[in-house]
Amino acid sequence: MATIKKFEDLEIWQEPRRLSNEIKEIVLNSELKNDFRLRDQIKGSSGSVMDNIAEGFVRDGNIEFRQFLSVAKGSAGESRSQLYRVLDYGDITGKKFEKLVNEYEQLSKRTANFIIYLNKQDFKGNKFRQTPKRNQLETRNKRNLKLTQWN
Repeated sequence: MATIKKFEDLEIWQEPRRLSNEIKEIVLNSELKNDFRLRDQIKGSSGSVMDNIAEGFVRDGNIEFRQFLSVAKGSAGESRSQLYRVLDYGDITGKKFEKLVNEYEQLSKRTANFIIYLNKQDFKGNKFRQTPKRNQLETRNKRNLKLTQWN
């Protein structure tokens, strides 16, 4: 597997970006543009999917990345739920609704599988790598702590 150096290279980030743009097109080309609350909610949740993947990736910690992927998966579910209201209000066709719901379901499955994959990795992340200076400082601090405990 190739090493991913930036979140933009992740397919799991590219897909919600595309979906977010589809949501924006629906907003611009339907009466949803006048339903300010639902419009802002669905635009926010669809954007939150890609944003959480990006934020988790750049934190350089595998544990945090998995947490942010979980939040992104939740936002995908939220977007899917909001699509039901958009359909019920007549702002999209049944065909477009089915397509988007299916794509969000697939994205959720891919996200869950990615979390499972990361759970199996021993690598904690770059932020947990210890530099020689940090190791020396921690050893010195532990030594000082032991000395002060007995004084």
